[in-house]
Amino acid sequence: MKKILPFHATYVGGPTAILEIDGLRIMTDPTLDPAGTVYVLPTLTVEKTKGPAIEDIGKIDVVLLSHDQHWDNFDHAGRALVKEVSRTFTTVAGADRLKGTSVGLAPWQTDVIKTPGGKEIIITATPARHGPAGIEKIQGVVTGFVLSVRGEKKLDIYITGDTTYYEGVAEVARRFDPDYIFMFAGGSRTRGPFYVSMASNDAMDLALAFPRPVIIPLHYDGWKHYTQDIEEVRRAYEVLEIGQRLRILEPGVLTTFSMDKENQAIQDECGDSLWDKVLTEQDPVK
Repeated sequence: MKKILPFHATYVGGPTAILEIDGLRIMTDPTLDPAGTVYVLPTLTVEKTKGPAIEDIGKIDVVLLSHDQHWDNFDHAGRALVKEVSRTFTTVAGADRLKGTSVGLAPWQTDVIKTPGGKEIIITATPARHGPAGIEKIQGVVTGFVLSVRGEKKLDIYITGDTTYYEGVAEVARRFDPDYIFMFAGGSRTRGPFYVSMASNDAMDLALAFPRPVIIPLHYDGWKHYTQDIEEVRRAYEVLEIGQRLRILEPGVLTTFSMDKENQAIQDECGDSLWDKVLTEQDPVK
């Protein structure tokens, strides 16, 4: 059985979480402005409904930024933060705009960072699409990330970034077998009658494509344009009898993930056997 390296996670709100791996503190899409902040753009307006769940975020070493062009993933305080961190990983276009210590990665490109404990974390950029097919000319380029630690104890974490489920995410499933997935949920609707982040159907597709990992939702609370709360994802997973795979973080509370045995129990209880059951029920040949 794979021995999994423990790590800690704190949900700050919106798309923002702090991951602590072997002493290295990593923040996803930093949104740290107060509640009530309104961001007016030529084509849309977004409003923040909740501030950060913790006031003192402490020192952040690295930022994983799915994209820099939208305020609900990268607000005023987030933009100030990246000037203080050692590196910010983002899209190639985003790094060109941000300059400084930002590093642009195209899909499947990698970089390596070292933890204070001496471990190496391989960062792989993954495909992401911020809405339906053809949306790139409106929404711009976005990215997800896979973090991989090797050694006696291993760890693989997939951070979806702002994406819906599509063939690019399916390709991530073919290339990686993560232990945990941080899923950007919320069913965001900002541009029209369509979702630009994962809604419940996408969340179900994600669980089917990745039958083993624990799934940790982010990006479902704190912004006015989120249309689905976490209860909708929870109910969807309960229909598929995989509710136990969902881990919902209490905002502002440090949560430790150390789940060698629990991961195996989840896989035994609702892994391949569940999907065999679902597919058998849907396949008239069987």
